Amino acid sequence: MCGIAGLLSFNNNHPLIQSKDIQRMLSAIEYRGPDESGIYIGDHIGLGNVRLSIIDLKTGLQPVSDESGRYWIVYNGEVFNYLELKDELMNLGYSFKTASDTEVVVQLYAHYKENCLKKLNGQFAFAIWDKISQELFLARDHVGIRPLFYHIGRSEFTFGSEVKAILQNTHISASINYKSLKQVFTYWTTITPSTLFENIYEIPPAHYLKINREGHIEISRYWDIDFTSSYAGKLSEASDELYDLLRDSAKLRLRSDVQVVAYLSGGLDSTLTTQLITSVDPGLLDTFSIRFEAKEFDESKYQEDAIKYLNTSHNNFYCTNNDIAEVFPDVIKHTEIPVLRTSPAPMYLLSRLVRESGIKVVITGEGADEMLGGYNIFKETKIRSFWANYPGSSLRPSLLKQLYPYIQYIRESKPQHMKFFFGYRLEDTNNPFYSHLLRWKNTSRLIYFLHPDIRNAIKDYLPENDLIRNLPEAFFHWTDLGRAQYIESYLFMSGYLLSSQGDRVLMANSVEGRYPYLDYRVIEFSAALPDRYKIMGMNEKFVLKKAASGKIPESVLTRSKQAYRAPIAQSFLSYHAPEYVNELLSRKEIMALGLFESNRVEELMKKMKNPAQWTELNNMALTGILS
Repeated sequence: MCGIAGLLSFNNNHPLIQSKDIQRMLSAIEYRGPDESGIYIGDHIGLGNVRLSIIDLKTGLQPVSDESGRYWIVYNGEVFNYLELKDELMNLGYSFKTASDTEVVVQLYAHYKENCLKKLNGQFAFAIWDKISQELFLARDHVGIRPLFYHIGRSEFTFGSEVKAILQNTHISASINYKSLKQVFTYWTTITPSTLFENIYEIPPAHYLKINREGHIEISRYWDIDFTSSYAGKLSEASDELYDLLRDSAKLRLRSDVQVVAYLSGGLDSTLTTQLITSVDPGLLDTFSIRFEAKEFDESKYQEDAIKYLNTSHNNFYCTNNDIAEVFPDVIKHTEIPVLRTSPAPMYLLSRLVRESGIKVVITGEGADEMLGGYNIFKETKIRSFWANYPGSSLRPSLLKQLYPYIQYIRESKPQHMKFFFGYRLEDTNNPFYSHLLRWKNTSRLIYFLHPDIRNAIKDYLPENDLIRNLPEAFFHWTDLGRAQYIESYLFMSGYLLSSQGDRVLMANSVEGRYPYLDYRVIEFSAALPDRYKIMGMNEKFVLKKAASGKIPESVLTRSKQAYRAPIAQSFLSYHAPEYVNELLSRKEIMALGLFESNRVEELMKKMKNPAQWTELNNMALTGILS
């Protein structure tokens, strides 16, 4: 895993790009690759890389060229099927000077150009410079596991793994895009290619970008998820095929020249991932997990069951409420975007423990919920649609209480409140965003806290218009579940889960995450399964549970779904909270910042003195304003 950065000059009269310009960009993201660094300077081009050595520890230094010297690459990530691709290229007459997957990618591009992307199984963001055509090619993996940002100026194109690298270009200044802020305060993330920063963009997942010396730019998609239910096999066949695919995915993701460990949360996804690893490599596996001071968030009982069953060498990070508040500024430095929950903070602390243990690579269970119908929002949509057939029913909305037993105010809500809360646009079942209308409506209430000038500036901007333009044509022919899965994958998984809660907090500690459920073959297989295989009645991830039956503890297999969450008010509002909390939320600082209305922030803080007001919405507002 690495960090990359570069500059392409459009100006023929501009002096050659200097190594010091690239080095300054690399220094800003040095933690992404602390082992070594390299720079390539060519005709009006500069490419740089900081490397976290995982595959080919001795000869994998970047940038590296193909054997002709025409193409030069800087590369962040891993292509797990690189050995098979290397054999293919050698059969075509190519030779190699390193044992790295980086050289395989650049040689593959030399032969197939952009069609090489259809052969890659991995997680990557890379840039390749063609010395002859004077064209720069950038690409990002199928689901956006690895980040890649860019800025187009009058005289140059700047790119980097993180925004802070791009901002080292003295021609670029940082300012907040208020439309993007409205997106964050609705969807938890921005809609690619937009970012929170004005005129800085993100290459969307499964896209590539070409730009030449004249500044002509082309952006194209090379892959997408298709949720058309086309699988015709029996449930038992599907569960067997899914397990075999996952096992092969895990096997590929164990390819490494350094030790690989696993996160073990105590949930179905990470427990099965751990089992898959031990089935491929029966040696003693090191596992890591978080245990919380706040008992309502703690899953240690199920972690213990999984540890004993799978016989792993386990390491815990005990996370206190105060730990979250203390580390939160560092987390936001790395997310580079406001977050609405504190969940990234414990993950940051856990990845720090992994790195302090001398580990560089961890396998995790992200992606199973999106691909196999695990989130409560999917079941919530099913119940709301069922309720919409008889909107006057008093019994049907009560089913929703079963979904959120871990959220106190829902657990204790009266039937009338449940109908009022969950009945928003209940009968609007033909809306393409039906599954998420309620969620977005509740989150968008955070816009209430923005400064009146900003609220006025964005009052006519409808983020859903940008979102609908990015949807594939087939989206409108999928089932409700298929649509909901696509939205969750396209927005939440890519923009938040794999970024703020994934790559950013892992790489902040120089740790690479790997995700067996996000192998594109697993994604394509899962997307094609019938809805009933994913959610059987109200039993989520049904086919995955069938695949895991007899392979993980029964207590983990049959436990109720509990979303990963972390304390918010308990962390920021305790008597020993760090000084920055009160300082940043003071009237003076809020007014100086100019983003929020100070009276409304004060109103929020007065409410939050009463634990009865620690609702999901108020907690999100507190986190969003602070971050």
